Amino acid sequence: KAMKATFFLCAGLLALASAVPAAAQRQPSGFLHNQWQQLFPLGWYELPNDDAELRTLAEAGVNLVRCRHRADLDRARAADLMGWVPLPLEQGADEKGGLRQLVEAVKDHPALAVWEGPDEIVWNFTAYSGLYRSGVYRSADEWWQQTPLAVQRSEAEAARILPRYREGLQLVRRLDPKRRPIWLNEAAQSDLKFVREFLTGVDITGCDIYPIHDTNRRPWVVADYTERYKQAGQGRPVWMVLQGFSWHELKPPKDKTLVYPSFAESRLMAWASIAHGAKGILYWGTEFVPKTAPFRESLLTLASELAALQPFLVARQETGVKVVLVESEGRPKEGHRGVSLVARRSGREWLMVLANEDEQPHLGVEVIGIGRLNGRELEQLYGPENVTVKAGGFVTRLKPLEVKAFATSRKWEGARRAAREFQ
Repeated sequence: KAMKATFFLCAGLLALASAVPAAAQRQPSGFLHNQWQQLFPLGWYELPNDDAELRTLAEAGVNLVRCRHRADLDRARAADLMGWVPLPLEQGADEKGGLRQLVEAVKDHPALAVWEGPDEIVWNFTAYSGLYRSGVYRSADEWWQQTPLAVQRSEAEAARILPRYREGLQLVRRLDPKRRPIWLNEAAQSDLKFVREFLTGVDITGCDIYPIHDTNRRPWVVADYTERYKQAGQGRPVWMVLQGFSWHELKPPKDKTLVYPSFAESRLMAWASIAHGAKGILYWGTEFVPKTAPFRESLLTLASELAALQPFLVARQETGVKVVLVESEGRPKEGHRGVSLVARRSGREWLMVLANEDEQPHLGVEVIGIGRLNGRELEQLYGPENVTVKAGGFVTRLKPLEVKAFATSRKWEGARRAAREFQ
């Protein structure tokens, strides 16, 4: 009877597993893996032509770069980097297309870590403004108005693209013996209905968001879009593609004024993404930035900061640790976003990162739920403030859009310090 019960229990568990979507069964971490450890992805879309510049990326802590073919992957490996390869999945399994040839050419390469699907595929057949300029839409906001034309056209395009796209996904799965994860990046505001359809069979989701303009600087919105793609991905890891350029480099106006994210804004965008659940951070647009620009150095310095904290970035968020705002007027003001928190542990070492998502200061920021650290001192990384944990917590202050990182040791500081004051 015991054997019979065990048999039916196992059969039931197998049936339950088969009823769970494949993506949910796999539960990919979103992290990279080398022969020694898990790594939080710190990615760079730019692949410099100069090998010395490529080594500079690796030395700063970047660990993933975009590669087009085998020769790019060779260069990445020589610099101790991993690579991802974009795939034209929409070509399907057609022998005349290039998908099969591309996968066959690189599938055995040791530097290959991730496949990428077509970039912003949903955005490009729904809201993309080029559809207005090319005459497909009669007004620039036709998609957002959800006119019959916009709805009908998008449904027809999805019906045309999806079958071949899914064929392409299946082909890659058959050809890749290591079953590397497939990542699909979308535009921040891409249509949820279609995004869900294109995510079927995909392992990692996420979006690109570049919120720093000359007249509009809203770095905190990356937190909202991280949450959006967590919801869209239904449990899939989220990779956030952040701003590595000035919009004026893409479409320079007459005055050609360059507006880069400050170091403080870049730092807030990265840590707010992580606090809201991002499992990887990548930067797009650096190929447009002059090699000597201080902004480039500021991004490398930020990469160094993040890379030095790798053991914490791949650790789980500590449950029960919370941040409380003790405002002078008794309650948070209407419209305030508040402070996000990263609370991670690696062995006996701890990290607490507080990110003020408001343009107003918070002068009573209390971290609670860390009674295990009572009596221990936490040091502010890259800053002068030290706090001692008492009664299960500590109190600090945050300036507008400020990030403070506290750790149990200063050994967690990155080696690069240049351009931390870049404005």
